[in-house]
Amino acid sequence: MKSFFFLLTGLLSLALAMPAATAGRAPNIVVILADDLGYRDTGFTGSTFFETPNLDQLAKTGMIFDYAYAGAGNCAPSRAALHSGQYSPRTGVYAVGRTDRGPKELQRLVAIPNREDLALENVTMAEALKAAGYTTGLFGKWHLFGKPDVKPTQQGFDVYYESRYPNPNTRRNEPEDPKGIYSLTRAAIAFMESHREKPFFAFISHYAIHSALEARPESLRKFEAKASGREKANALYAACIYDLDDAVGQVVKALRDLKLEKDTLIVFTSDNGSTPQSSQEPLRGNKGCYYEGGIREPWIAAWPGTIPAGTRSSVPVINIDLYPTFLAAAGAKAPDGKVMDGESLLPVFTGQADHLQRQAIFWHFPGYLDDPVPRGRDPVFRTRPVTVMRSGKWKLHLYHEEWQLDGGRAALATNRAVELYDLEKDPGERQDVAQLHTKERDRLLDQMLAWMEKSGARMPSELNAAYNPKAKPTLKKRAGKKRDDE
Repeated sequence: MKSFFFLLTGLLSLALAMPAATAGRAPNIVVILADDLGYRDTGFTGSTFFETPNLDQLAKTGMIFDYAYAGAGNCAPSRAALHSGQYSPRTGVYAVGRTDRGPKELQRLVAIPNREDLALENVTMAEALKAAGYTTGLFGKWHLFGKPDVKPTQQGFDVYYESRYPNPNTRRNEPEDPKGIYSLTRAAIAFMESHREKPFFAFISHYAIHSALEARPESLRKFEAKASGREKANALYAACIYDLDDAVGQVVKALRDLKLEKDTLIVFTSDNGSTPQSSQEPLRGNKGCYYEGGIREPWIAAWPGTIPAGTRSSVPVINIDLYPTFLAAAGAKAPDGKVMDGESLLPVFTGQADHLQRQAIFWHFPGYLDDPVPRGRDPVFRTRPVTVMRSGKWKLHLYHEEWQLDGGRAALATNRAVELYDLEKDPGERQDVAQLHTKERDRLLDQMLAWMEKSGARMPSELNAAYNPKAKPTLKKRAGKKRDDE
């Protein structure tokens, strides 16, 4: 009898430790991904002008991650990282289009070529969840077609809904459905309702708030009336965010109405930092760079009954963590032979851990991306070839032009190859302390170089024949037009 009691107690303890949804079924998984929404663009991250009441409420029901990162500084490579669960060197997707964007006479090295699609043999999170019994749907932006025109339905999605074909970023006269926000949302809700009897994976991939900006007329009027001074220039930007937030509220309400709220893990984040229209200060830079303003993102995870409501985490996370997290939540195994660069966040979600096993997270961009960012390193490029890591409070940048061509490690005192920041004291990356904390710098540099070798990160090394050392860099001002591939 005593043995039976201890057995029953043990089983009960095990059940209580498991995520709530596993009592009857694997959880539904909903990802809501914004496009170009910066860290400072939401209410729950501190904005006083932009309004996101639905996201703020969602944050109260779940966990806010204060140090959440995109897998890359702009759209396509970040999405490739997210869907594959792998760092950019493994996917080969580094940029939108080319990796040699900008004046060729100012590029000292030949950029590593870019890939625009995920290889079909790279098993995506959708494929892995589908194999685990999930019905899968993508609603909106894919951005990984590439020259072979690889469609989401070839990479694990049962349903693919596209509302903004052929050019999603062209401004249209759609006052009731700006940026396709509401049509995507309606399609996603219909999908969830149709497949409510078994676990589903809904990836709602918005075009908002990417340029060209659009908003419902009533939303625009709201922020035009609210704006004063410099804020007037951001009224349309604010209205677009407000409409996106409204759509998030519709998804949450639909799950509640379908009585699926406690059986659903929702993750909200963005694919990269904001465009220059929205200052990310005190964070440095914007979209396309690898300072905090280019890669740090708003991030919420909500799963009532499993993730404690109203909690925050200071654990640094990155979007490649979603793949192993979802597999862990679903009780599914990783695909055979699949290299997983991320780490499951489930122990953090459930309060069982306040840190992850890894020592650092990394970014690698072996090319050039034009148009400078606020407080950038360069007057012409958002970034030049660079590898970046965050380890604890430290953020290390290794610039490959200076590393390859200006003396490398032996000349670190003068060649500017390395920048080091203490993010606890200096979240805005204003004071480079590479020459003050040389032991930490060298330790991190060794770790970074080891990661580059392990991950197969190709370092640009070929001299660019078009480079002209006498060419004078000029500060490039953005014209009124907005490029689709920013």
